[in-house]
Amino acid sequence: MKYFKFLPILFIGALAADAQQRPNSGGLVEVNRIAATVNARPITAQEVGVTLGPEVARLMAEFPRRGPEFERQLRESRDRIVQELVDRELIMSEFRKREKKGARLDDRLVDREIDRQVQELYNGDVSKLREELEKSRMGMARYREMTREKMIVQAMRQEKFKDAPPPLPGEIQSEYNEAKDALRDTSKDRLDYRKIFIPRMDATNPLATPETQLALAEELAKGLREGADFAELAKQHSADAFADNGGLQEDVARPDLSPEFAAILFDSETGKIIGPLEDPAGFTIARVESIEKGPAPPLSEVRDLIEQRVRVKKTSKRYEEWIQGLRKKALIDIKIK
Repeated sequence: MKYFKFLPILFIGALAADAQQRPNSGGLVEVNRIAATVNARPITAQEVGVTLGPEVARLMAEFPRRGPEFERQLRESRDRIVQELVDRELIMSEFRKREKKGARLDDRLVDREIDRQVQELYNGDVSKLREELEKSRMGMARYREMTREKMIVQAMRQEKFKDAPPPLPGEIQSEYNEAKDALRDTSKDRLDYRKIFIPRMDATNPLATPETQLALAEELAKGLREGADFAELAKQHSADAFADNGGLQEDVARPDLSPEFAAILFDSETGKIIGPLEDPAGFTIARVESIEKGPAPPLSEVRDLIEQRVRVKKTSKRYEEWIQGLRKKALIDIKIK
């Protein structure tokens, strides 16, 4: 199933309704608005939108009717990202003082980080990243610059607290156990799952509308949660090639799914009814039968990263005091409320 790449720019204002009231002739919302300023340096709504994009796509698929929970999660994610971008600019202002003395970040490290983001957020398909950037009217050069700045901020934080107490063996092992799932090779994730697909329009029923089709999907999902047989309902109602097989799809590789759909499925509990989820073609109800996750790297390969994570946690209080000091000295105006 290939899901539509939702436009994150539609939701970088306050509410979706607010954003949709300001379309331009191309049907998109203005992207050169200012989300915040830090010492008169702008953070654009475009930057917020690109960073928020994967989360918006997931939320739009998960909440077909949008509603209060959709708005709450979207607002929380947006506010967190705006604050992260403000803090990034504060720290970058400190780095620019060093740049004048020759400090720089190796471009090869930026390339590796972009490769990691493509793998994690877009199932290894760089064309999907380029599509997202095109919708947000951002070029790859600016995206590289954003990635570079993010890495500089990470390096500055690590350097600021390099005198932190060295991680103990038990702390390293504990942190590895906590982080290894996120560090695994997600391109090798596979699963078996069942699905029922209800098209947005039903060619056999001229009275059907997207609203009645969504209502049908919701009714089926409710029945499944109450114990109805998934395979039987799939045979009766699903409009896809797997209906005769009770909606069962086996040994599906994560890269074969859209990033947002994959994120929802692979984060789900086995046996839980998921959905209805929405895409432009219709509504999907799913149930994961089994998950086989890709391998995590051995501790020996990621020890440096794990030690950095431990040090960051040990210095989180000092970091917060430092960043609060930078905030107090800066002129910050957050325009997205």
